[in-house]
Amino acid sequence: MQPRVTTVLKSLIVVMLVLLLASQILVIPEVARITAIRNPDVAQLEIPGIIGAIIFLALVEVTLVCVWQLLSLVRTERIFSADAFRFVDIILWTLASAGLLITVSYAVIVASRAVSLSLTLLAVLGIVVSAALALLVVVMRGLLRKALELEQDLSEVV
Repeated sequence: MQPRVTTVLKSLIVVMLVLLLASQILVIPEVARITAIRNPDVAQLEIPGIIGAIIFLALVEVTLVCVWQLLSLVRTERIFSADAFRFVDIILWTLASAGLLITVSYAVIVASRAVSLSLTLLAVLGIVVSAALALLVVVMRGLLRKALELEQDLSEVV
C-alpha cells in the first residue's frame, strides 16, 4: 500500500476520533437532556442512555485505533505477523460487544415501555450490522492467516 494512502487514512482516523470524542462530551449528554425534558415518561433512561452511547462510541474508537495499528503494520511491511492477529481479534471483540450493548439497550427500552417501531428497526439494524461486520472480519482474519502461511512457505523456498 502506498505511504500516501496510509497517511490519508490515518489522518481521517484522527478526524473521526476527534469527532467521536466531541460527540461523547458535548452531543450525547445534550441530546439525552433534551429528550428527557421533551419526554418525561422516559426521563429515567437519560443516564443509562448516556452511558450506553458513550460506551458504544468508545468501542468505535477502540476499533479505529486497531485499524490505525494495522495500517502501521502495513506501512512497515509487517502486516503478516502475530501482531496483526491481536488487533484483528480486538476488532472482533469490539464488534461483538457493540452487538451485545445494542441488545441490552433495547431490552432496557422494552422493559421501560418506551419502545417504538423506529427504535425496534434501529436495534435490529444495529445487531445485524455488528454481526455482519464481525463475520466479515472473521473472513478477513482467515485470509490474513492464509497469506501469512503462504508468505512463510515462500520464505522457506527462497
